Amino acid sequence: MRLPIERKKVSSQVLEQLKEMIKNGEFPAHSKLPSEMELAELFGVSRSPIREALSVLEASGLIESKQGGGSWVKEVQLTNLLEQVTLDIVDIGQVYDLLELRSIIETEAAALAAVRYQKQDILELELALAQFAKTVEDREVVGDEADYMFHRVIIKASYNPFLEQTMANVSELLQKALAFSLKKNRLQQKREEVYREHLTIFNAIYERDSEAARKAMNTHLQNVRRKLGDNRVLPN
Repeated sequence: MRLPIERKKVSSQVLEQLKEMIKNGEFPAHSKLPSEMELAELFGVSRSPIREALSVLEASGLIESKQGGGSWVKEVQLTNLLEQVTLDIVDIGQVYDLLELRSIIETEAAALAAVRYQKQDILELELALAQFAKTVEDREVVGDEADYMFHRVIIKASYNPFLEQTMANVSELLQKALAFSLKKNRLQQKREEVYREHLTIFNAIYERDSEAARKAMNTHLQNVRRKLGDNRVLPN
């Protein structure tokens, strides 16, 4: 019985070699890579597979082309490897899934923010609250920007770069989901409920009460999910 032999493209072999050379420091961060001609001579191949490999490296964020010619090795941080999620169509199922994700992440982020926030974070939260308050009585304004700002500041105030990057990756979908949910809550009473929930979260964070912040955020997001008809919400 013959075992299949994997025959890799020349460009794939070049790509693997270049990644290994970047990883082991032979081509360190902020250094300029050899020219296509020099790389072709180094690997004993034509320039075509070199160009293919360089294109993949650039698309992966490992190198960048700079004005004036040449490819340069970028300094790569782990959080930058999380790819941006781009979704143009949001259905109700996606909204439910996103709000479930938010319930998992933002409850703990609120608890962390209560312990770690700095003065500037409180000022930004106060501004977001004030902006959302203006939307309570104005039915023509959706209010998603002020709402998004409030939650974004809390994530930032957790001072965990992975939490911030994760939420940034779904920011486009998050803003669409917020607009969707707020349009469902255009009645003044419902808007006031959302504002009061935000205020409760703010007060808990301001008082540095992590458990109260966690509970307030969880209650807020579960209420949002219930209003949108998500029957998967666990009872309080």
